[in-house]
Amino acid sequence: MPQIPEKIHELTVGQLAARSGAAVSALHFYEAKGLISSRRTTGNQRRYGRDTLRRVAFVRAAQRVGIPLATIREALAQLPEERTPTNEDWARLSAAWRTELDARITQLGRLRDHLTDCIGCGCLSLETCVLSNPDDVIGERMAGSRLLPVRRPAKDDAS
Repeated sequence: MPQIPEKIHELTVGQLAARSGAAVSALHFYEAKGLISSRRTTGNQRRYGRDTLRRVAFVRAAQRVGIPLATIREALAQLPEERTPTNEDWARLSAAWRTELDARITQLGRLRDHLTDCIGCGCLSLETCVLSNPDDVIGERMAGSRLLPVRRPAKDDAS
């Protein structure tokens, strides 16, 4: 892995790609989506602050566990712009996702444990389907594979 000397405070897109493991095209995409930012030199070349390495690592880790880019962008917007985020900043940010991740883990465990039954059936609409209708709570209202996980509104959204 290429090392970047401490005296270099800004990275080219190639240096950021080599160090982060993300493709240059992915970095351009992240920038277009507002997940990272750069400044332009007089020659119109991108330059990224060193703290962008952590942001890219965070984006890639969050994507691997299925967090949508819009949610990642909202979280990154809470981080300070004027300084490199501290461990406390990152801990606060990741703690907000703990409940959602726990729910995803539960859902994946249920899928793993009952996948063979559902593949054998294929419809996900059985009254006793443990994946889309645990404990048959929706069986009386509707059937079919239209059932999706419901996102609960945040406490602030409920009012």
